[in-house]
Amino acid sequence: MSDSVQQQAPAGQAPSSQAPSSPVPRVRAGRGPVGRGGAPGQPESRRRRKRNDGAWPWLFVAPLAAGIVVFYLWPILQTAWYSLTTFGVFGGATFSGLDNYRQLVADAALYRALGNTLLYTAIVLLGIPIAVYLASLLNLPDLRFASFYRVLYFLPYVAMPTAIAMVWRIIYNGDFGVLNYVLGLVGIEGPYWISTPGAAMVAVALVGLWSSLGFSMIVLGAGLKNIPPDLYEAAELDGASRWNQFRSITVPLLTPSISFLLIITVISSFQLFDLLYAILGSTNPTLPRSMSLVYFFYQAGFVQNDKGYAAAIAMVILLIIGVATAVQFRFQRRWVHGG
Repeated sequence: MSDSVQQQAPAGQAPSSQAPSSPVPRVRAGRGPVGRGGAPGQPESRRRRKRNDGAWPWLFVAPLAAGIVVFYLWPILQTAWYSLTTFGVFGGATFSGLDNYRQLVADAALYRALGNTLLYTAIVLLGIPIAVYLASLLNLPDLRFASFYRVLYFLPYVAMPTAIAMVWRIIYNGDFGVLNYVLGLVGIEGPYWISTPGAAMVAVALVGLWSSLGFSMIVLGAGLKNIPPDLYEAAELDGASRWNQFRSITVPLLTPSISFLLIITVISSFQLFDLLYAILGSTNPTLPRSMSLVYFFYQAGFVQNDKGYAAAIAMVILLIIGVATAVQFRFQRRWVHGG
């Protein structure tokens, strides 16, 4: 072995009399040796600890995930199953397939409730441009008592819906209400707002618009704080008026906040129940023509005690909200600034 090593030695060098040792591991400057199955420069204990870190994120997420499964996913699955069953008078569910959905499609009350809900949603959405304008006014640098005005606008949002309904029922009273009194001063005879089929839902929607202005203004006010003031200064130097600055700078840069408010408002509008129930009451003669989708669900499930049919209504509401939200997420890429 030593003779062969001596024969292969280059000329001018003394042949080694020892056998070659094992290869020396490559060492990078400032790092440890490259080990087997690990990243360069990391000790074996650190690599082993990194492999064991995979369970820690799940431990932190587990309480939230369990809450979502127990309080959201499981009720949805249970409601979907109930929508395929028929409940007896004294309880007990019998599988009936799609009978509840066939009955629901042929029910005119569903389309009436859907139309009322869409009308309520459209009126409440009108509050977003109003909130944009009011939030811009409250963001003016020379405005005094701006914080006080924000609190005044936000108070209806945090107030109890029942308390708000009691006040507005007095305002909407057809005999001695404040609204009809003001209309009478200009020669207009106001209707019985909460007992007239065409006016009841509009009256409720105006209350919803009024009570949601404060939340919208808070969200939009936070968006206005993120707009650089240099843009307004540059536009003013170029001769742009206040209106042109509002139209060309404020509104485009507020589109992320506006998109968020659109999604939140649509979802909350399709869940209309407490405000409608508190204003109209359960004995109102116009209620069958003025109920929302959720009130339709309440009437079927808790008044008529038809839980299978009510579950089908709940699944339809879930489907409508899901489709509406998906459409908004899809089309916001075209008009949201930076989307």
